[in-house]
Amino acid sequence: MKRRDFLKSTTAFASLFSTSTLFANNSDNNFEKLLNEIFGLKENSVENYEKLNKIKDDYILTEEEYIGEVKDSIIIESKSDSKASIIKEKKSILEDVFIEEKFLSAFKSVRKKLNLVQSHVGYGNFNILSFDEMIKIAKYSSQIGSFTKDELAFLESIFYYDPSIHGFYGKKISLNITDSINKKEVVKIPYTGHYLFKGEPEKIYYQMVADIGDSLTLTSGVRSIVKQTKLFLDKVQSVDGNLTDASKSLAPPAYTYHSIADFDVGKKGFGTANFSSRFALTDEFLKMRKLKYIDMRYTVNNKDGVRYEPWHVKII
Repeated sequence: MKRRDFLKSTTAFASLFSTSTLFANNSDNNFEKLLNEIFGLKENSVENYEKLNKIKDDYILTEEEYIGEVKDSIIIESKSDSKASIIKEKKSILEDVFIEEKFLSAFKSVRKKLNLVQSHVGYGNFNILSFDEMIKIAKYSSQIGSFTKDELAFLESIFYYDPSIHGFYGKKISLNITDSINKKEVVKIPYTGHYLFKGEPEKIYYQMVADIGDSLTLTSGVRSIVKQTKLFLDKVQSVDGNLTDASKSLAPPAYTYHSIADFDVGKKGFGTANFSSRFALTDEFLKMRKLKYIDMRYTVNNKDGVRYEPWHVKII
């Protein structure tokens, strides 16, 4: 199969968002104070700081734990013809799209820093961390270090590029890389490590638990652009840089509905199977199908080019 390298396209760096304002000098280098300001903790509270890294319950799996362990249920036809090309009009992908080699260094270093930032702020808080906050945390932590210009350019390109070049046709949800989650509009769901938006999403989730039973749990809720970027890049890594394959199970950073309302549910103790078609065989899912007030975002053979996701609850 021939490779079509990502970022060679003229659309890759189109409309890059300027982040020059993020490099302004800040005389306050107190890392703990910065975390307190971002997450609303009381200053110098060791107890609260330790809560940032509190390990989630054992039955809750992070998205990172299931990345690469589930099989894609949607197959896009590929051909090895020397004249293979991408035909957008017919939405027919004739070859896979990969990250170009010259960007692999930035790809690797960005993933490393995202992992370090998540370790510093804690798994739950990382779900709602904004791009600006990520930049500041990295800058003021001696264990991470500022993102370089090349790393920022890579982050911008992976946010602003057009994924239809490799067969993803979902709606663009976030317009700017610095779009953030309003922390006053979300609520943390106990024993899950995840957040939901207040209002309809929270109401629907608790109604589902009441109707289905306590065996149902939240497996992924609110995801900021930073969180979705990490998940997407981790998936890209697991499929050897193949953006075509990665986008079948993880939406590119600007295209996730988790940033505005949607959430994932699963069966407690079901492990990675919660993120496979096996979930559709559980009693929990069979009960979900009978609920009139919910819908599924990614059905079989959906027009977005995403695999079947029976666990993904559609809100908007």
